[in-house]
Amino acid sequence: MLREKIIITGASSGLGEGMAREFAARGRSLGLAARRLDRLDELAGELRSQAKQVAISKLDVTNVESVPVVFDALADELGGLDRVIVNAGLGKGAPIGTGHAAANIETIETNLVGALAQIEAAMSIFRKQNAGHLVLVSSMSAVRGMPKAQAAYSASKAGLSALGQGLQAEMARTPIKVTVLLPGYIETDINRGVKTSMMTDTDTGVKAMVAAIEAERTRAAVPSWPWTPISWGLKFLPDALSSKLI
Repeated sequence: MLREKIIITGASSGLGEGMAREFAARGRSLGLAARRLDRLDELAGELRSQAKQVAISKLDVTNVESVPVVFDALADELGGLDRVIVNAGLGKGAPIGTGHAAANIETIETNLVGALAQIEAAMSIFRKQNAGHLVLVSSMSAVRGMPKAQAAYSASKAGLSALGQGLQAEMARTPIKVTVLLPGYIETDINRGVKTSMMTDTDTGVKAMVAAIEAERTRAAVPSWPWTPISWGLKFLPDALSSKLI
C-alpha cells in the first residue's frame, strides 16, 4: 500500500532530514516538523522540486499540548495523513548520580514523553479514519540497558519500543500498522564522537530505514547487517557475553 502523505518529526537534520530527502525523491507529500524552522524552510525549498507537496511547522515535542495542534494542521495542509514517523530525539546524557541530572531528564522528556505525545496525536487521527502507519524510531540501545552516559537514552528508547509493541498487539487485526525501527550506529550528530568499526554512513543507514518503513515491517534492526544478529545477541545472551557487545 502506498503511503502518500507523511509527517516526519525531527526533520531539520540527521536521520529525519535524510528520510525527508528519500521520500521526496519518491514523490510523496511531506509534513516536516522540528524546532529549527529556518532549517526546515531551507530544506523544504530544496525538496519541493521532487516532492508532491511539502508543508512545514515549528515543533518542540516537549511542549506536549502543541503536538496534536501541529499534527492536525499539517494533516489538513496535506489533505490527509497516511504515515507518521516519530523521529524527534535527543542524545544528551551523563552517568547517573554525577550531578548532571538535568541532561538525563531532558533526554527522557524528549525521547519518551515527547514521543508519547506524538503517538497520541498520530493515533487519534488514525483511529478516526481507521487507517494509517505509525513508525517509531527507537534504537539498538533499547534492546538492553546501556551504561554511563547512555543509560537515560537507552531507557527512553526502551520505553518507546514498549509503546510500539503494545500498539502492535492492540492494532494487530486493524488497518492501522505500527513499525518499530532499531537503528544501530549511523553517522548523525547524536553519534558524533563515537569510535566504532560498525558505524554506517548516513545515506546507507537512511536507505535501510526507508526500505523497512516501506515494507511496513513490525520490527527492524537497521541496517540489517550487522544489527539484526547483534540485536538478538543483546536480547538473549547472558550478561557476561552481551556486555561485550555494548
